[in-house]
Amino acid sequence: MDIRIASELDYPALRSLYLESRRKSFHWADREEMNLEDFDRHTVGEFIILAEEDGKILGFSSLNLPDNFIHNLFVHPDFSGKGIGSQLVNASIKKMDKPIELKCVSKNQKDMEFYENNGWKKVIEEGKPKEKYWVMVYE
Repeated sequence: MDIRIASELDYPALRSLYLESRRKSFHWADREEMNLEDFDRHTVGEFIILAEEDGKILGFSSLNLPDNFIHNLFVHPDFSGKGIGSQLVNASIKKMDKPIELKCVSKNQKDMEFYENNGWKKVIEEGKPKEKYWVMVYE
């Protein structure tokens, strides 16, 4: 598996991965409101790293480099649990200065456990009642 910087040529596959991943794992959100264009809106100006094997994109992370912030981390549902997320997190950490922050939706217990198992600490829970998330830090 290769970890590399995404190019615009990767965007069609990244859009599909983002949509499919969110529709399968965001059980608390309205799937019908999600669309392919969300990827472009949710990653504007961000540095994108992807995991690829045999020409297939398996996952990506999008980073806000000035703020040392991981904005998105998604692995294609068919490849979950194979270490791809850990490799993307490690590549993201190497690209930024510590401390690094991210936000994880409070209802997303699977991802919360993933981050905690990879050295991230919960700092504070924020957000509106139905949109709570944890700010997490890696030092």
